[in-house]
Amino acid sequence: MSTWLSINGLAVLLLTVLLSAAAFAGTVWVWPRLAGRGVRPVLGRAGLQLTVMLTMAAPLLLAVNSSYGFYSSWRDLLSLQREEPAPAGTDPAGQDGLLVRSTHSWRHGGSDDPAVIGRIEAVTVRGPRSGLSAQAYVYLPPQYLNATAERRAEFPVVLALSGFPSTTRVLIDLFRYPQVALDAVREGKMRPAVLVLTTPTVAPPRDTECVDVPGGPRVETFFAEDLRAATAAHYGLTRDPRGWGVMGNSVGGYCALKLALRKPEAYGAAAGLSASYEAARDADTGDLFGGDARHRRENDLLWRLRNLPQPPVSLLVASSRKGEHQYPQTLEFIEAVRPPARISSIILASGGHNYETWGREVPPALVWLVGRLAPGDGGS
Repeated sequence: MSTWLSINGLAVLLLTVLLSAAAFAGTVWVWPRLAGRGVRPVLGRAGLQLTVMLTMAAPLLLAVNSSYGFYSSWRDLLSLQREEPAPAGTDPAGQDGLLVRSTHSWRHGGSDDPAVIGRIEAVTVRGPRSGLSAQAYVYLPPQYLNATAERRAEFPVVLALSGFPSTTRVLIDLFRYPQVALDAVREGKMRPAVLVLTTPTVAPPRDTECVDVPGGPRVETFFAEDLRAATAAHYGLTRDPRGWGVMGNSVGGYCALKLALRKPEAYGAAAGLSASYEAARDADTGDLFGGDARHRRENDLLWRLRNLPQPPVSLLVASSRKGEHQYPQTLEFIEAVRPPARISSIILASGGHNYETWGREVPPALVWLVGRLAPGDGGS
């Protein structure tokens, strides 16, 4: 189905708005005919009210879904296509910490041949250090599939994170990371890279902001150590941080920038799209720092840049002059970066905190990120 008619397509949203207007106009027209007492007039008026309520709610729900990505397709909404869960009562991952659950079916450019477009695997990653597990997708480009085991260690690796609340599927269905990567390679804009696609919400439903929570989930450890180790071991990839990059939108963007600044031994480059620069404090996060002011400051990215030595990492931030509430903080972040850290930016004239804006930023940000990663050597 074309993106125009998808659950997040403009045509569907406009159609529901028109239906809502038609239902309201029809109710105004018919209402006098249903005046009076009796079962039929009462049921008629109740039916009209219910119709107006449902048709008015539909465009609102579609707009909310488009902004947060709860459902990425009609199949997803109707539960016709579910991810295969890990078997209950068994080790959720292999000895290397990663279990391939299934192969994701996809097409691009008229082909579904993995030798031409690559392969997307649905995986479960288990973290022995953090004690956390997460579901993810791994995109293996065709060049990786055709490479020898020794050459596979030369491929750069990009961890792509969604926002909160969100799902991993939006990274394939809305942002189209594999398709963007494949097109960029074909156009000669970047070299092939392995993509790991997941959500920062690995301790649902809590929004942990990729923090090692005192007495709680160790999410930073999961992304900085467990996920890297499991992915590298299973796919024969480099462990060199110069070959690993991380990017994301919104909360995922904050996580990406923070992982590079706090864990440069894990990620050598990061891109944050509409990123915040400090951990949120709300009902979804709870107390992430156990009342420890120092721990909170160390997760405040602007504070880190101004008060701590900066690591030799490459950073990119993306924002919009109009429509982004964090634009002033983005300018502060850019000004605060000093060598040996390096900073680049994508600043749009206008764009909101939404998937349409991030969809425009993902292609150039991904090309930039892979371009900052050195060829891997397979070492530790």
